[in-house]
Order: sequence, then structure tokens, then C-alpha cells
Amino acid sequence: MDAKFGSLFESIGNFFTGGEQIPWCDRDVIAGCEREVAEAANGDSEERKNESIMRLSWALVHSRQKEDIQRGIAMLETSLGNDKSPLHQREKLYLLAVGYYRSNDYGRSRQLVEQCLEIAPDWRQALSLKKIVEDRIAKDGVIGIGITATAVGLIVGGIATALARRN
Repeated sequence: MDAKFGSLFESIGNFFTGGEQIPWCDRDVIAGCEREVAEAANGDSEERKNESIMRLSWALVHSRQKEDIQRGIAMLETSLGNDKSPLHQREKLYLLAVGYYRSNDYGRSRQLVEQCLEIAPDWRQALSLKKIVEDRIAKDGVIGIGITATAVGLIVGGIATALARRN
């Protein structure tokens, strides 16, 4: 019986938290990526520097800290126009979409993942993110409608109560 309640609470929690499949990254990984970028800046090849920056960007947009996510978004947006490779563009667009999703900017995240899918229409990771984003947008719409309906119900109830007291 306890297992059923646990499962019920978990599914309710997943509804409100999004139950997403996007991984999280902790501060230790970010610190390691920052060290790697600093080391690569001291004389390594341009390709190694770019790879290090991409790993750091990945770690930042997958962080639980909003300031890390914003930093990752800024890094990716800065580097987006510098690379003409479709593969690198696709990866940067995807990571930007993750960053905006984690920043609760679901509309911008959807735009970016759709741009990513224009480059690689069958990329499963991007298709999965698109579904997560669209589910979140739909869920937020349902929650918004519920909040609005509740507010209208309270107002109507208050008016009805006030009218009943007058009579």
C-alpha cells in the first residue's frame, strides 16, 4: 500500500516539476570544465579551446544554479555566429534550447529546438527536448486556466455572498 502512495506522490510531483529527462550537472563538474578551459587557453590548439568551451557551456546550461545557466546561455549566444559547421550549430542551438528551458523561457526554447531540427530533422535528442518543452507549455496553459477559473470563481462567490447579505 505504501508503494502505491509513493508512486502516486511521485507522479504528482513529476506533474508539477515537469518530470523531465534532461540531466543536471553539479558544481564539481562545472569547476572541472572551467579548469580545462583555463588550461586550454594557455597554448593549446584552437580546436581544443573550442571543445573545452563547449563542454563548459554544456555543464553550465545543465546546472541547477540560475546564474550558471545564464552564463552558459551568454557563452553559447556569443559563439553561435562564429562557427559555420552545421554540426556545431546544431549542438549550440540545442544547448541554448536547454538553457532557455531551464530558465523557464519555453517559447524561446521551442524556437531554438525547431531551428536545431531544421539542421537535423531526425536528431532524437532534439526531438525529445521538443516534446518536453511542448508538454511544459501545455501544462503551464492548463495551470494558468485553472488559476484563472479559481480567481473568477472566488470573485463570483464574493459577489454572490455580498448580494445574499444585502437581502
